[in-house]
Amino acid sequence: MIGAQEYLAAVNAAIAQVAATQSDAVRRAADLITAALRAGGVVQAFGSGHSEALAMEIAGRAGGLVPTNKIALRDIVLYGGAERAALDDPFLERDPAVAHRLYELAPVKPDDVFVIASSSGVNGVVVELASVVRDHGHRLVAITSLAHTNAVESRHPSGRRLGDLADVVLDNGAPFGDAALPIDGGGAVGAISSITGALLAQQVVCEVVARLVAAGETPPVYLSANIPGGDRHNQELEARYAGRIRRTA
Repeated sequence: MIGAQEYLAAVNAAIAQVAATQSDAVRRAADLITAALRAGGVVQAFGSGHSEALAMEIAGRAGGLVPTNKIALRDIVLYGGAERAALDDPFLERDPAVAHRLYELAPVKPDDVFVIASSSGVNGVVVELASVVRDHGHRLVAITSLAHTNAVESRHPSGRRLGDLADVVLDNGAPFGDAALPIDGGGAVGAISSITGALLAQQVVCEVVARLVAAGETPPVYLSANIPGGDRHNQELEARYAGRIRRTA
């Protein structure tokens, strides 16, 4: 059956799966990020397609860590001088060469840690960026769907998937194809990965902040810009990372 309650049941089941299986991986991801922040690094987050929303969950939102930067495909236009028409290519995320340009354009320093999200984990730019990240000595957290990525061939020439290159893999529990409710005659509706991916991202952030607080450190966390004093608080914290983090419209 298909409907709002059926979708809610599927989401609850996926959340329960994440809760039951990912706690250790969440802690290990938090350990990597905490170490990077203490070394003066920032979190570089990337996702293409709908996974860009996961990068936005990490970088620049209320309740989130200030030392975070979002890398996006549009950076090749905003910062790299490419023609706007380059973004009209619906298969841009499949081009491994783009990953090198994204890394070159990003304000990356040696102590930065990367979080890369892709539910399928097989498109060229995602896998290639993960490879570039590892080649430059950064630690990498991947957020992906193991059910999906293990069921398909990689689109990267190496045959590798995002999870193959990560120090820590967070499984978002989404089914093959992401949508959870089958439609008679073919297809499915009700995507899962955005919800469980956001859950994992927020769990990791909470674990990082818990570690900082336990050590007597003041965590650099955003306030909502829509509450009194929020802008001033955020601007003062962002000033500590001038040139390291980007905040575009």
